[in-house]
Amino acid sequence: MPLNRRKFLKKSAVTGAGVALAGAAAPAAGAAEAEKGPRPAKRYSLTVMGTTDLHGNIFNWDYFKDAEYTDTKGNAKGLARIATLVEQVRAEKGRRNTLLLDAGDTIQGTPLTYYYAKVEPITAEGGPVHPMAQAMNAIGYDAVALGNHEFNYGIETLRKFEEQCDFPLLGANALDARTLKPAFPPYFMKTFRVKGAPPVKVAVLGLTNPGIAIWDKAYVQGRMTFPGLEEQAAKWVPKLRSMGADVVVVSAHSGSSGTSSYGDQLPYIENSAALVAQKVPGIDAILVGHAHTEIVELKVVNEQTGKTVILSEPLCYAQRLSLFDIELVFAKGRWTVESVAASVRDSRTVADDPEITRLLDDEHDKVVAYVNQVVGTATETLTTVDARYRDAPIIDLITKVQEDVVREALKGTEHASLPVLAQASPFSRTSAIPAGEVTIRDLSSLYVYDNTLVAKLMTGAQLKAYLEYSAEYFVQTAAGAAVDVDRLTNANNRPDYNYDYVSGLSYDIDIAQPAGSRIKNLTYGGAPLDDAQRFVFAVNNYRANGGGAFPHVASAQELWAESTEIRTRIAEWVTAKGVLDPKDFASVDWKLTRDGTPVF
Repeated sequence: MPLNRRKFLKKSAVTGAGVALAGAAAPAAGAAEAEKGPRPAKRYSLTVMGTTDLHGNIFNWDYFKDAEYTDTKGNAKGLARIATLVEQVRAEKGRRNTLLLDAGDTIQGTPLTYYYAKVEPITAEGGPVHPMAQAMNAIGYDAVALGNHEFNYGIETLRKFEEQCDFPLLGANALDARTLKPAFPPYFMKTFRVKGAPPVKVAVLGLTNPGIAIWDKAYVQGRMTFPGLEEQAAKWVPKLRSMGADVVVVSAHSGSSGTSSYGDQLPYIENSAALVAQKVPGIDAILVGHAHTEIVELKVVNEQTGKTVILSEPLCYAQRLSLFDIELVFAKGRWTVESVAASVRDSRTVADDPEITRLLDDEHDKVVAYVNQVVGTATETLTTVDARYRDAPIIDLITKVQEDVVREALKGTEHASLPVLAQASPFSRTSAIPAGEVTIRDLSSLYVYDNTLVAKLMTGAQLKAYLEYSAEYFVQTAAGAAVDVDRLTNANNRPDYNYDYVSGLSYDIDIAQPAGSRIKNLTYGGAPLDDAQRFVFAVNNYRANGGGAFPHVASAQELWAESTEIRTRIAEWVTAKGVLDPKDFASVDWKLTRDGTPVF
């Protein structure tokens, strides 16, 4: 028994004996104690703030439109707004009683992040400090979980970003493939001083998405491995508690739905934040990311302890700030979490923080100038407004560029004589290339992701299965029923980016038929498609690695791949042509029908 503990017990025993021997005086002392009442329990209030899926949004600016950001709901975005909200919370709660976290996807998503990864890269000798590192350092983030998009530019860029940050990048389930030890810090611990009581120790466990193994296979295969969130949380949470953590918060780049976009390609669930809360005891709160949804407060009961775990997801793009207000009480020699309540604050309610504006104005202006470079002239306006249900020329531009790049790459190889087909998705419903001057900004808005190009070897039968899967995107609609284009697709469950055109084939999609039986009149070169015929299929790396769970493509033989973004290839193609004319790339390859009759 420690000496100080023995002294405490001895002193208590003597005091007790003295009270017993005092006789008549004892009741008077007891009455005095009763009158004073029991000492109030010591309490402490902690506020954990959180953002997620910032995707390079520092200012409330749309680089694709060259204007202030706006959406149909009137949202505002940007870390400059978050900085203002954070300072408000720190003023209300006391700076020493707050913690600021993020749940990942920080360095990809806008022309600004692309510029500092590719045009003026942070990895260059004497290169710049990444604007996201500058902003997040200035705001005072305590820890950030890794998102899957952190790996989009390769590990070297990610490591350089990590080096530039004043906070740790956490990933308990991002392991070195050789040693199976964490490749990044698994957790972060912070101690909060409490007047007149022992300090409160808070542990933050960072978890990232297993899908990285698929989506960025080219960068991580053989170098890192990404086991499931539940398994790693079950390993680390007890360790954090044994290290004296009074509060355990998880920052998870994983949605709460329990679903996976990659089907059964991985044994680990993509969106498992709620399952972590349900299955792993010892967690008080989870900052949720990845899904780009707003969850103010989700209560999940842990099946082992019966304790309620609080989850919150602050939308994306720095549009919201989640707050976890955690109340602790000190009793029986330890701090215990008494309650957790979550709320969100809205970026549209505040102005930009002038400190962040001053800090990054130059970087912002440099990127605005870059995206407004003119690279060609369009003969007519091209838009994606109806591209999800009509074969739109603007999507044919993407497939044409991909076909041309792959054909050139395969010249002189054994596969040079095979026909080249390509896939592309209607990523945006608002992109437009206006008639007249065409800028990098216009083309970037068409292809908003930093995908690269891969050539796969596929058969006719595999391509038909691929198209059938893609056609599941549409809602079954009976012949003669009214057609509402806003309800024509399963976009709530199947995002637009997981619907593919396939160029070079001709086919109908009969939406009156059940899923799996919709592709009709499928031909190549005017003849029915031969199941055994071989094709080179030009696909983006997301799809090539299994993104969207399209059949056959992930397991198909890879013939060629490159690291140049498809967006850059489009800009190069337009620059070389000088004139963007639909006659050079547009074709009607598919149409929607119902029982053989065209829908439009």
